[in-house]
Amino acid sequence: MRLRQFLATLIVAALAGLPVAAGECVGRNLFDDLPPAQLAALEAATRKEPFHEGLFWRATKGNEQVTLIGTYHFDDPRHRQTMARFGPLVDAAGALLVEAGPTEEKRLSDAIAADPSLIMDSKGPTLPERMSPEDWESLWTALEARGMPAVISSRMRPWYVSVMLGISPCMLDTVRKSGETGGLDHKLIERAQKAGVAVHALEPWNTVFSLFDGMTADEEIDMIRAAMPAAEYADDYAVTLTEAYFSENSWLIWEFGRLDAYARSGLSRAEVDNQMRLAQEKLIDQRNISWIGPIEAAAADAAQKGKGIVVGFGALHLPGREGVLSLLQNAGWAIQPILSGEGANGG
Repeated sequence: MRLRQFLATLIVAALAGLPVAAGECVGRNLFDDLPPAQLAALEAATRKEPFHEGLFWRATKGNEQVTLIGTYHFDDPRHRQTMARFGPLVDAAGALLVEAGPTEEKRLSDAIAADPSLIMDSKGPTLPERMSPEDWESLWTALEARGMPAVISSRMRPWYVSVMLGISPCMLDTVRKSGETGGLDHKLIERAQKAGVAVHALEPWNTVFSLFDGMTADEEIDMIRAAMPAAEYADDYAVTLTEAYFSENSWLIWEFGRLDAYARSGLSRAEVDNQMRLAQEKLIDQRNISWIGPIEAAAADAAQKGKGIVVGFGALHLPGREGVLSLLQNAGWAIQPILSGEGANGG
């Protein structure tokens, strides 16, 4: 896999909002180590969010129908069960919508190759100049474990550092060796292409480069510091969050990240809360809002042909007051979960 292609794939995957791990990477579920009171507090915080449970949903408005699939961007054998359930629906769909299709991933990789400054800052102060010696030592150690020497990582843009910190070293090795992520998004795309179903992107290929506009220099460094705890025990962290995904309790992932940052990042609770707010606004909420128009337009077009559409995106985009499900509901769509064991068409 070419380096630029590899970097583009990782950027797209990381925008799901989930840390990632390969199925063969070994770690422990950190929820097992939480005191009962902390676990209860996480579950209580999760229950406050609309649509906090479930990966598969159906939205209907008149004769228009949308099947929504919360995805995990890297390989896992459990994806086979999902594809067995929803593959036939993809085959019959008027269109498949995903965060980034093959065209967008190629444009992103080509752009990085043509302009390395998109992810590297060769002119401004280096990260060791912007961070305390202790924080920089922790950072370059974590990035070196991901195959990036300090001389390279010192010039990375903070948003890209945060992307890399969210990825398990084991996962990086697996993707490098296999040449692909094998994630659910790619499996949906492959199925659509085989069936001759059009694949459309929910957002432009260069969205990532504008997501972090407006952050102050201090907020950029705090973003890195907030991401550091998970990087230090990445395989355990990724396994924990992967299991939360497959238990269909995706917002629990978000609340766990907050709790872990409180305990291990060195930031105050107010600073962590600010980072969580910024991350949710920039990585999740703003993008969700921008996706509703393309989803509704594609559904209306498909309905004219007597078909529905399938939409797949990172699972953390489903729940919440600014989640895709709430936004569709506010726009007049009826939302129903597709329950375990239920056929994709409701049977």
